[in-house]
Amino acid sequence: MTANAASRSAADWRVRIGAPLGAVLLRLLASTWRVRTLGSSAWRAADAQGRPTLLVLWHGQMLPLAWHMRRRDIHILVSEHRDGEIIARILHALGHHTVRGSTTRGGARALVEMVRLLKAGTTVAVTPDGPRGPARQMAPGALVAAARAGVTVTPLFVTADRAWHLRSWDAFMIPKPFARVVVHFGEPTTIVAASPTEAASQADAFAARIAPRGEDAGA
Repeated sequence: MTANAASRSAADWRVRIGAPLGAVLLRLLASTWRVRTLGSSAWRAADAQGRPTLLVLWHGQMLPLAWHMRRRDIHILVSEHRDGEIIARILHALGHHTVRGSTTRGGARALVEMVRLLKAGTTVAVTPDGPRGPARQMAPGALVAAARAGVTVTPLFVTADRAWHLRSWDAFMIPKPFARVVVHFGEPTTIVAASPTEAASQADAFAARIAPRGEDAGA
């Protein structure tokens, strides 16, 4: 077996074993979390009325948000990298759909698909600092997609009273067993832009809004 073939075989093993095992471990861990939301009233009203939005969240907070937003028919942008395949399979196990692509691979195709889904009335979620960072620096594609589709953008942020943070570029958050987890919803915002360049110019200002905020809106 060549070195490349061995590498592919090892990667396939990670996907076949890592994805289902990860889904089981997440269900066991997340079932102990005590989760509540803050500031979700506007988003929940729009969701109840069938009005789509583009959800934006930092890559390092994907795990608790994927759990909390499960079974809501959300399409999540996931990279085409090998690790993205494991993430995609775990998301599918939670009832999510995925759009494959990122700022580095398949970006144009993913942007077109996001716009199509949003125009069709589907909520889409994006990690605008993924898949490789820099952490919490917003790539402009999400705002461009929202402007083209004419939908609002809703920022999400997670806090936990105790959590592990991996030594990865995004300091990936894993709330510990029985952690108190709070999902913060920002105010849905319409991106007014006459061109993709104008939409992209708003990325840095919008990134500052992906932070804890909001009045208590219930769990």
